[in-house]
Amino acid sequence: MDNILFSRRRAERFAQLLDEANGGRRHHVRSRVDEELAPLVAVGQQLSLDRPRVEVDQEFRTGLRAMLLATAEREGLGNPAKAPTTEAAGQRTAAGSVRNSLLPAVTARRARARGAILIGIAAGAIAVSGISAASENAVPGDALYGMKRSTERAQLALASSDISRGQLFLDFARTRLGEAAELRGNEAGFSAVLDDMDADTRQGVRLLTGAAAQRADAAGLDAVNTFVAGQRRVVRDLLDGGTRADRARTNESLALLDAVRERSDALRAAIGCGLPAPVASDALGPTPATCPTDR
Repeated sequence: MDNILFSRRRAERFAQLLDEANGGRRHHVRSRVDEELAPLVAVGQQLSLDRPRVEVDQEFRTGLRAMLLATAEREGLGNPAKAPTTEAAGQRTAAGSVRNSLLPAVTARRARARGAILIGIAAGAIAVSGISAASENAVPGDALYGMKRSTERAQLALASSDISRGQLFLDFARTRLGEAAELRGNEAGFSAVLDDMDADTRQGVRLLTGAAAQRADAAGLDAVNTFVAGQRRVVRDLLDGGTRADRARTNESLALLDAVRERSDALRAAIGCGLPAPVASDALGPTPATCPTDR
């Protein structure tokens, strides 16, 4: 109970501070959590002052509307309550009659509550989709960057297979590369983003090469080779005009992409010559044996 009350008080205090920051009535109280909440208040104020101008995709609107209408139909929202017949009403006791007289009011309250919930879901979904879209161009240090990474984690959680997750990780690596281009000259930020990019690359390649080895299907490696070709070309562009430290860090990412291409080619050859699925693996996935040569 203490934890619940404490969380509620923190939420109420955050609402007060945010209201004050946006010009609302000042609350002449101080709390020990004010210092902890200050960064969140700053983010909230920034979002309220600079609202993201995002148009919700029409396809999303159509799908959301269909979902809400289906829910409303299932829950019976908007359908008039059936009045009891005279014969049935006459057969009920006095207590039953009182209870029945209250049913329309209760039903109406429930309908209004369900309607409010649906409206809240719709508004929340639109708001989240808008903020997610607005965060697409955020880089480390921006207020919306955390939302951007949370959206990526949600995509991974919804992925249905290792292949889907692997392709998502490679997409995230491309995204990190775009962020790195914005952070050139910021040695710490640039290096940290490339670290994340390389981690996403390894995760995606490991999942895709593992799926290819298990299925003995070299076609699954096409996504890896396509990724490497495009990614390497853009990573090389980071060398132009970069500082000495930035160029050294960029070369590490280029070396990783070269290693990925070598692994993909080796695995493709092993599948082609009928070798069994490799048992050993490393950060890039299965480590295939070399095909025997004809003498």
